[in-house]
Amino acid sequence: MTSLSVAQGSAGNESMVLVVDDDAGVRTGLASLFRSVGMQAALFGSASEMLDYPLPDTPCCLVLDVRLRGPSGLDLQSRLAQRQVRIPIIFMTGYGDIPMTVAAMKAGAEDFMVKPFRDQDLLDAVSAALEKDRLRREEMRQADEVRANYATLTPRESEVMGLAASGRLNKQIAADIGISEVTVKIHRGQAMRKMKARTFADLVLMAQQLGLR
Repeated sequence: MTSLSVAQGSAGNESMVLVVDDDAGVRTGLASLFRSVGMQAALFGSASEMLDYPLPDTPCCLVLDVRLRGPSGLDLQSRLAQRQVRIPIIFMTGYGDIPMTVAAMKAGAEDFMVKPFRDQDLLDAVSAALEKDRLRREEMRQADEVRANYATLTPRESEVMGLAASGRLNKQIAADIGISEVTVKIHRGQAMRKMKARTFADLVLMAQQLGLR
């Protein structure tokens, strides 16, 4: 039987804090803390419970106890990495031994908090982790949009875009591919429009994102 429960925060809060701790009292206390500042939290008593949970498509962070019954917090961190789940992790421990801290941080943990810790310190760490995940998701959304827009370009528009972004002048591009300079300008303008680039500098950045040469 799973011990998963969800602590609801304010209705407008779209982020989620995932808490994994095998101490029910700790989970309850953290749920109350997060609820008090309008955060939503999903609570798990083990690593396996969390791995079975379908992550919401919203900014998340993981507050994770290092020492758990069964697979440890470090084991869970490793499993998430294997699944390519990129979620900021804040480790909690009552021991705070240096090798464990080093292992967690080298594997990409955002923070490492030694129990007992101040509520505000945890809230600050969680807020920073959620903001980092929000920015990551926004960058991924923008990258997806760039790729989708690029897919709408014709082969010639794509060619002109790549050459222009590499620094070639319109007349040089025209000579390179055997078309008129006026036609190059038309293709370049079409690429700008389809890519939704407000400036040529924006188009260059998009070309870099796409790996165009």
